[in-house]
Amino acid sequence: MSTELDVEQEYVTMLYAHLDGLRADTDSRLATTLRESSSSPTAMTHRDAATAHYSELLAQYGAVENGLCFGRLDFTDGVRSYIGRIGLFDTEGDYEPLLMDWRAPAARPFYLATAASPDGVRRRRHIRTSQRKVTAVDDEVLDLGAGGRDAHDGVTGEAALLSALNAARTGRMSDIVETIQAEQDEIIRSGLNGVLVVQGGPGTGKTAVALHRAAYLLYTYRQQLSRRGVLIVGPNATFLKYIGQVLPSLGETGVLLQTVGDLYPGVRGTRPEPARAAEIKGRIDMVDALRKAVHDRQELPDEPMTLIVEREELTLDAPTVKAARTRARRSRKPHNEARPLFAEEIVAALTRQEAERLGAEFLDAGDLADIRREMAADPVVQDAIETLWPQLTPQRLLTDLYAAADRLASALPDLDEADRALLLRSPRLGWTAADAPLLDEAAELLGVDDRAERAAEARRRRDEQDYAQGVLDILQMEDDADPDILTAYDLIDAGRLAERHDDEDHRTAAERAAADRSWTFGHVIVDEAQELSAMAWRVLMRRCPSRSMTLVGDVAQTGDLAGTDTWAGTLAPYVADRWRLTELTVNYRTPAEVMAVAADVLAELGTGLAAPRSVRETGVEPWRLRVDPAELADTVAGLAADQGAGTLAVIAPSALVDEVGRAVLGRVPDAGLGDRPELESRVVVLTVAQSKGLEFDAVLVVEPAAVVAGSERGRNDLYVALTRSTQWVGVVHAAELPAALANLVERAV
Repeated sequence: MSTELDVEQEYVTMLYAHLDGLRADTDSRLATTLRESSSSPTAMTHRDAATAHYSELLAQYGAVENGLCFGRLDFTDGVRSYIGRIGLFDTEGDYEPLLMDWRAPAARPFYLATAASPDGVRRRRHIRTSQRKVTAVDDEVLDLGAGGRDAHDGVTGEAALLSALNAARTGRMSDIVETIQAEQDEIIRSGLNGVLVVQGGPGTGKTAVALHRAAYLLYTYRQQLSRRGVLIVGPNATFLKYIGQVLPSLGETGVLLQTVGDLYPGVRGTRPEPARAAEIKGRIDMVDALRKAVHDRQELPDEPMTLIVEREELTLDAPTVKAARTRARRSRKPHNEARPLFAEEIVAALTRQEAERLGAEFLDAGDLADIRREMAADPVVQDAIETLWPQLTPQRLLTDLYAAADRLASALPDLDEADRALLLRSPRLGWTAADAPLLDEAAELLGVDDRAERAAEARRRRDEQDYAQGVLDILQMEDDADPDILTAYDLIDAGRLAERHDDEDHRTAAERAAADRSWTFGHVIVDEAQELSAMAWRVLMRRCPSRSMTLVGDVAQTGDLAGTDTWAGTLAPYVADRWRLTELTVNYRTPAEVMAVAADVLAELGTGLAAPRSVRETGVEPWRLRVDPAELADTVAGLAADQGAGTLAVIAPSALVDEVGRAVLGRVPDAGLGDRPELESRVVVLTVAQSKGLEFDAVLVVEPAAVVAGSERGRNDLYVALTRSTQWVGVVHAAELPAALANLVERAV
């Protein structure tokens, strides 16, 4: 007699056979497309588009291989629906659904139905698999009339949820598509328009909700978002690596993931800098500072400039240059776009001088035009214009600003000398994350003088159109052409024929967006949004003028000195009070024992926020171990080496992380360290900032007093460090503990 496990195994096996068929068919179509031998522009365009489409489908089929089907709904009317990561249909029959995509409206009861409100569901079944094998089924009977003694109103799929929460971490975030809870589902399926803020304490699933929301929006608003794309901004590169497989596992491969340091195309803001320097760069005052820095490059000569043009002396004095500068500035164009106006005035002034020298009364309009052309093309004149109003890139503007104390003093007169000194640096050094928003702001102020590029493009199009017209004329001149038969000349004109041969851009929206500073996204999602500076927010608002955004974070975890204290204060300059606030209140990650300690730290922050409620206990109380200062690093290394199964994060203050890291490597050679640790390592050593958004089976917090003292937001950092664990937390210290940790249980040595 077949068991329920056998029944589900049979159906899941059928689904995988169907998926294999789709994969084989798509693979065959791709191979046929790649064998296409025609080299005509039109055929090549179609081949490239088809190749990209089939490749994307194959990537999607591969990404959902593990856990293709995870649920079943049995309705009171006898209908049965299976729920999975993508939708599959019976293409040989009447196109009936074999597997319902979790994002489809019809799949919502799987996440929302309860015994009190069953929504027509008699039974909800969670199907657990390993690769293609069904390993377990868990049933919830929701129709009380059916006599189900297991009916309840608790968390959805409690057995499946607790199994996922207690599973050992692998160093990569997994999706929660099988265990989405009702409060999470409401947020995931919220409408596209407007700014949605998701405030949630540690472990409430903010990141998972944000990623699943991206997948849902792309499914529901596919046509709209596939053109403009979705941008996800995370706190650091380690975090992006950690979440990198979640969206592909949900069937989405076209989302752009970036850090703030990546937001300016061609720049990777990875160089470390003092927190105070980053805070200064993040202030809204930098808008005026950059504007002043640009104006300072529009110079007036201290002494008259003597120019030798065609062996004749000409002069540019301050009044002449000032008049040219005034006219250019009055245009209100960005610096580089106003430069031609300045150059035009300078050339005009020099032309008048030369005309007076030659005798203006003897010159006609043609003579003056010739002098003006020669003057504009003269290298000496061009050098003078470049000196007085240089063509600037954002990189050059910031490099020159950072390299000169006098430029910094002029741009930031209200900043004290010690703080300005923090910004001084060699032009040879790389960019920091805080520089990327400044580069973007500088690009807005400078603009681009693209007249030459536009003229070249216009010439190219004219040449192509002339060539196309010639082809059509030759076709029309054929002697034996039947006048009653339509020819190419009758069906298409030269302009449209030329356009058919233009190269099309077959990059994904994400790939094109990454290279285009002016790109505007259909939706922007920001994780750890509380960490963004005022300057970073300006960049994101430019990237999303529609203000279709999802912002997830926790103001109690703000660690960046330039970060936010209130959502209202952050958003007011852009959307006033036209934004929606939702909250996640249940902690799925952090055990109740650990959260009780973290709640004491939260209370000291004075945010008024309540600690999220943990759904489980582990029976392991957080502990502390006091050691001699000289033995701190070695003790931590010993504890790390003794760590059992699962992952362990050693979270240390910045001042100690290198010393502790070396000690841990001595005992655990494969430990992960640094800005981009291998998260699959059994043990990783991190600062608090590097641990943002991550989770581990166990956490050792090193010298919490130093964590608190290391920053103006040190207590926020301690709150973050304590809440990264799914099982237990230990504290190792030499100094006195902060008051909030005084009640930790002492561990026996």
